[in-house]
Amino acid sequence: MRKHSEPQHQSIKLFTLATSLVLLQACGGGSSAPSTSTPVVVTPPKTLPVFVDGQAQLVAGFQDKTQWIKQELWVETEFDSDGDGKKDRMHVDVTRPRQTDTENLKVAVIYASSPYYGGGMSNQIMWDVNQELGGPLPPRVFNTPAVFQPVRPVISNDEVDTWVPRGFAVVHSEAPGTGLSQGCPTAGGMPEEYAPKAVIDWLNGRAKGYTSRTSVEEVKANWSTGKVGMTGTSYNGTIPLSAATTGVDGLEVVIPIAPTSSEYHYYRSNGLVRHPGGYLGEDIDQIYDYIFSGDPALRPYCNATYRDGLFMANFDRINGDYNAFWADRDLLNKMARYKAPTLFSHGQHDWNVLPDHSLRMYYALKKKGVMTQLYLHHGGHGGAAPLELRNRWFSHYLYGVDNGVEKDQRALIAREGVDRLLPTAYADFPNPEAAPITLYFGGGGNTIGNLQSNANSIGSVEKFTDNVAFTGGQLAESISSPHRLLYASAELKKPLHLSGAPQIKLRLASSKAAANLSVWLVTLPFDKTKVGSEGMQGVVSRGWADPQNHAALKTVGSSGGNYNSMQAGTPLTPGTFVELTFDLQAHDRIIPAGKRLALMIMSSDREFTLWPKAGTELSIDLSQSQLSLPVVGGTSGFEAAFRP
Repeated sequence: MRKHSEPQHQSIKLFTLATSLVLLQACGGGSSAPSTSTPVVVTPPKTLPVFVDGQAQLVAGFQDKTQWIKQELWVETEFDSDGDGKKDRMHVDVTRPRQTDTENLKVAVIYASSPYYGGGMSNQIMWDVNQELGGPLPPRVFNTPAVFQPVRPVISNDEVDTWVPRGFAVVHSEAPGTGLSQGCPTAGGMPEEYAPKAVIDWLNGRAKGYTSRTSVEEVKANWSTGKVGMTGTSYNGTIPLSAATTGVDGLEVVIPIAPTSSEYHYYRSNGLVRHPGGYLGEDIDQIYDYIFSGDPALRPYCNATYRDGLFMANFDRINGDYNAFWADRDLLNKMARYKAPTLFSHGQHDWNVLPDHSLRMYYALKKKGVMTQLYLHHGGHGGAAPLELRNRWFSHYLYGVDNGVEKDQRALIAREGVDRLLPTAYADFPNPEAAPITLYFGGGGNTIGNLQSNANSIGSVEKFTDNVAFTGGQLAESISSPHRLLYASAELKKPLHLSGAPQIKLRLASSKAAANLSVWLVTLPFDKTKVGSEGMQGVVSRGWADPQNHAALKTVGSSGGNYNSMQAGTPLTPGTFVELTFDLQAHDRIIPAGKRLALMIMSSDREFTLWPKAGTELSIDLSQSQLSLPVVGGTSGFEAAFRP
């Protein structure tokens, strides 16, 4: 909306000049004759957003918080998730500059929505992870529900102090079944996509807002330009992506921070039950319980319909396979109408919401030709892109400021040892100069075998025994262990730059019909210093898979494994070898000189997987197994890192 940027600035300048001349003449300036005219009454110029260097600036007229206009309302949606025969209404609050009333100013909107604003349960108890693979589920734990707060006129203050003083309105809404919003929590699916769409429609005059959950008195957004930008972190970052999949007009830009793009990828990996870092034993029914802070009168219907009905019948905590239930909660399957430019932010040490959640959407948007940019830092869960960058995005897409943001390089990487708010720009992610190199495993993995560039010409099988009593960190720092295989390169003489997803191919056999499979890419000597969300400094990447899904875990294009395959896993025949390929988490890391790069193969991962009884033996055929690494500079870059 350029009428809110440069043209307005010009009109302010011209208005100020004309007013100065009138005042000068009224006071006798510019003429020797005495003034006989009537004193001029001057209307001060309107307060407008101001943009400098392509960014919205703090404006004095917008900064007095006591003058901000605050509203509470309920927006009617297109769905009825609580089965009462009426369309659900979402609880919404608005904070906007007073000039939207006093000066008829129309402003763009920064919008955040969350299932957490209404609070959560205080005693979250997870599933018991002491479970045999493929065996019966332990008894489900029922948690104490969140406390319902029937009066909450202010939903949140997130983003308010940042954007209202810069000439935006800030809007919040509570997700279905949370806080004072009607409906049931659905942990993904249609209601979570169309609830924010309704709010955006209201901001554009296409949906109705009301003064209460039951009233017929309407509230209109006649102060809104209709241009909306959404942002938020974690689940709050998922909702903007969900809204964008509806293709709603008016959603001009999305800035998600560490969003979940697939509930399956949050709770499973390649057919394996794998928990988010820091939440061992959590599953989709648990997050439902956590966020259900809505009207207690709805709980009997909602629990029976969703948590105890739909979820329990389909989430498959026994096998971990992908199915139609998970597909409906996978935003990558709903990209046809997605058109909003999107700036992703994600931490490379985020083992709660894995970086892949942002990356898979980033790749899809590039393929569609939708403007997208990626900011990666070396922290954990959360961590927004620099404010200056977010400001440029919002200023450009919401107020039409020509600041060149769409011409920036696609990838911004916070480099090791550098302030994360001062990232290095690259043409793309993965780095266009990266190319895969193939490495093989020498013998001796129960101690420390070789990670080498030449393949084994003679077949060799190495074995290890599952024992979840040992953590991955303990196994990685051990000189020897019967509970893992570890293969390391020579010591790096120069830094090695990796950019992209490592890919592992294994030929393995199990002594039992089911086994966990966990793979870590690490540096040695191993550094257990905690970093990020359930990360360690010595962990470069991780990956998990269910060998029972080997038929679907094949190379597809450049990707390893079809993790969205509807093909169910099948029990392994003990002692029979199977082949499977899958990707580890993508990253952009520079491994320093003095380190050795190593691949560790183990079975159960104490911090992420189920905990079966110890004793399952896995055998790896080294002659048919390999690791592909994305190295900047390809083979020459890899070899150069080992030369003095």
